[in-house]
Amino acid sequence: MKNFILLATIIGFISCDSMNSKTTNLTQENIADNAELVEMFKNDQADRTNHIDWNIVQKNDSIREARVYELLDSNKVRTSKDYNNAALIFHHGEDSVAYGMAVKLITKAIELDSTINKWFLAVATDRYLLSTNKPQIYGTQYKRLDNKIVVREKMDSTKITDAERIECKVETLAEQREKIKNLNRKKLTELLEEGKTIDEIVQIVKQIEIKNSPYDLRENWMNNFGYQLIRQGKKEEALKIFKLNTELYPNSFNTFDSYGECLLDLGDKEKAVKAYRKSLELNPDNKNAKKVVAENQ
Repeated sequence: MKNFILLATIIGFISCDSMNSKTTNLTQENIADNAELVEMFKNDQADRTNHIDWNIVQKNDSIREARVYELLDSNKVRTSKDYNNAALIFHHGEDSVAYGMAVKLITKAIELDSTINKWFLAVATDRYLLSTNKPQIYGTQYKRLDNKIVVREKMDSTKITDAERIECKVETLAEQREKIKNLNRKKLTELLEEGKTIDEIVQIVKQIEIKNSPYDLRENWMNNFGYQLIRQGKKEEALKIFKLNTELYPNSFNTFDSYGECLLDLGDKEKAVKAYRKSLELNPDNKNAKKVVAENQ
């Protein structure tokens, strides 16, 4: 594909013995995923949840990276999932060497399994380029300035097309510009901090035109806001936000799925099933909704 050729040109991939033709010639179905790499990736993620001690995380990251090199040298990274897990470990490195390895490994994973989500390739590529003082090409990396304004890191938008961004599940350039606007909009949590109740916040939102809103009213953020309230034990308040989200985005199956989940959690099975049925109507492949509806017939 054009973008993979471009990556090879920009990054200058260097082949290594651990990624030779032996892996390519083997049938993937006959090779078991490396269980150690699976466990390493789980530990990588666990290190980054709850109370994070970055000194410990950085030490563990270095140990994991060193072990992946050993596994590569001994030809124990062989399946697409192996390369993907190894790439994700290097993705949490701190220099261009680690980021370059992440790109190389995820590229190999995609070579072995073209159905892999290519979003991570875009992220790893952008991180690598920025780490070598070159502009990113996909547009996945943002930063918050000292004045709290969010901007996209330096970028060359001419190297790849929007079609290639879409292929890697990255926003188009226009969508990225809109994303920056949203990231710099106020959060509804600020209204909570000002002492507004959820009922008052719902009324404020209902009087706002979404496109010109001073607040971030994106569907996913509203959904996250609802779950944040749930984590705080405020299920009734969360329900109001989930319901509001279905009104703001009536054609989204996910808003009704989350609304149904909250209703079910509050014990209102009748309304929950109704919400899940609406979610199924919008997306017949919603397995979670199918399961809930079937269990509560």
